[in-house]
Amino acid sequence: MEELLSEYLPILIFMGVAAIVGIALLVLPFLIAPSKPDPEKLSAYECGFAAFDDARMKFDVRFYLVAILFIIFDLEVAFLFPWAIALGDVGLFGFWSMIIFLGILTVGFAYEWRKGALEWE
Repeated sequence: MEELLSEYLPILIFMGVAAIVGIALLVLPFLIAPSKPDPEKLSAYECGFAAFDDARMKFDVRFYLVAILFIIFDLEVAFLFPWAIALGDVGLFGFWSMIIFLGILTVGFAYEWRKGALEWE
């Protein structure tokens, strides 16, 4: 039994060190970093307009179109990397399958471009 416990000792030490480092990295910024918020730092910078009262306010549809564009290109990149690595193994069928997939994404991109989703005026 003692031999079994001695095999788990490095794992326990690793978990202990990881917990100490994790807690230290969470607590240290509160102790070291200066906290002097000013109006410039507290202003709205992410979305471009000041915060409002009602969270259920309607947004412009262009925000959703940009999100859809992001998803399209995110999917494209997520599928292109494994495809490029395994291109030699998938052969001609895999190549043309990806070309069709990219064509469909290009048609979607052209449709959104034609509808004016990329124009912010």
